[in-house]
Amino acid sequence: VPAAVLGSALLRRPAALGAAAARCAPARDSHGPPRQGHGGSKAASLHWTAERAVSVLLLGLLPAAYLCPGPAVDYSLAAALTLHGHWGLGQVITDYVHGDVPIKVANTGLYILSALTFAGLCHFNYQDVGICKAVAMLWGL
Repeated sequence: VPAAVLGSALLRRPAALGAAAARCAPARDSHGPPRQGHGGSKAASLHWTAERAVSVLLLGLLPAAYLCPGPAVDYSLAAALTLHGHWGLGQVITDYVHGDVPIKVANTGLYILSALTFAGLCHFNYQDVGICKAVAMLWGL
């Protein structure tokens, strides 16, 4: 069986799961009000693709940090780790925070936390040894 045919067969959703998914309430984006209709499906698809791209980027940055540490890898790690954490915590907010005001407060706090995290990692990269060397020093203990 060709891999292309087998791959597309594995990606299809069984009919029972499709019916169950149709009965569920529509999912909400973590940084906005519930969407009506299908207007945001392309944006959601692009967001999902970006999340996966950052995850794959992190998989490549981890060996790069070990094999060739330097400022480019340090700052790339700072950006990718911050973005990965921001999106992950955004999903926690989506799942566990309810009500308009609490969601706005939680999202504001998330943006502040993400900005401070990125600024702190950049400051650490610029003023200290950097992420790569710091992890290497921790492994050397």
